[in-house]
Amino acid sequence: MQFYELQIAGLTRRLPLCRVNDELQIAAFVMFGDVEVTVKGAEELLRLAPEFDVLITNEAKGIPLAYEMARAAGKPYCVARKGKKLYMPDSISVDVKSMTTMSMQTLIISSDEAAVLNGKRVLLVDDVISTGDSLAALERLVEMSGGVIAGRTAVLSEGGANKRDDIICLGRLPLFGNDGRALS
Repeated sequence: MQFYELQIAGLTRRLPLCRVNDELQIAAFVMFGDVEVTVKGAEELLRLAPEFDVLITNEAKGIPLAYEMARAAGKPYCVARKGKKLYMPDSISVDVKSMTTMSMQTLIISSDEAAVLNGKRVLLVDDVISTGDSLAALERLVEMSGGVIAGRTAVLSEGGANKRDDIICLGRLPLFGNDGRALS
């Protein structure tokens, strides 16, 4: 297995390269269970973030980061779920296909969460932004709820997101060919 060494928020991590298709690999950045990266990443993103009233992330890898940012900032957060739950009889949904998911997904927020977003400055939070498709789905949910996008944050960007100047991130990941060489 090949690896990519990442320096992020003063920490070093070794990320395994994972095959996306016959021509492409990505460095797998998984925050689950890495409390140190989650806390440091949240601190750094909050330091760089614009003023906001509430955070939103999508299920699942952004949840620990959004929680830590919300806790540290003393602000509420919402989670766009990947499936409708029994406690969400009234909901808003959008469809999305992300780089790391093989099929189309639906992101859903409850009417209660939509009410929390309504009229508020909303900070979008994710662990890694690649194509921007999941980010665009979150934007649509916020707009459908009557919220205003305050900013877009991620610990890392990769691929096409590396070229965007509207995303606040702590680092940039290259994409890799199947020989392990960085493409970008």
